[in-house]
Amino acid sequence: MRLRVTLRWIVVAAFVLGATGSATAQPAAAEGTDAQVGFERRPQLSPQEELTQADSVLARVDAAAATVRRQLESARQARDVVKTLCLNDKLSQIDVANRSARDRQSALQAAVLRNDAELANHEFAIMTVLRQRVEQLTAEANQCIGEEMAFIGQTSIVTTIDPNLPGEDNTAYPATDPTPITEPPACSSDCVQP
Repeated sequence: MRLRVTLRWIVVAAFVLGATGSATAQPAAAEGTDAQVGFERRPQLSPQEELTQADSVLARVDAAAATVRRQLESARQARDVVKTLCLNDKLSQIDVANRSARDRQSALQAAVLRNDAELANHEFAIMTVLRQRVEQLTAEANQCIGEEMAFIGQTSIVTTIDPNLPGEDNTAYPATDPTPITEPPACSSDCVQP
């Protein structure tokens, strides 16, 4: 078991080093500028801190599931089949991620009890990815119902009319002849006259 975990980390490390190696091999854009890699290294947490953070991850996942569940119930009451199907799919995926996060939290607790910091970091990293996935699914659920989370609250529209614009349109148009046409058009040369 220990050998498989070590081999897995070697493969992950090789992948990460390969990715950072290709990113750092790029030439700098200009002399004297600070070149940065597109990602930052997160601070290393102790296993106890990871346990605390894992509880907050589960709380966020539970809150997201409750929100989507309420949206689903609202769509069902409105008998909106499209929204119901979309929200049901997102909620199912959130529930799978929630169960997986709970399993990972149990594995994290076991790793902390065994003082296996490497495995604890691995389990916590997976929980972090699951939290991000749930956030993405929540945003997709908001798209199912046609709402964006960035725009919470009442929308107000204010209309201002430029006082320098001219008033009514007083343009006079020439009168048109209201008599209808009662005769058919004249025939062309190929036409036979009666």
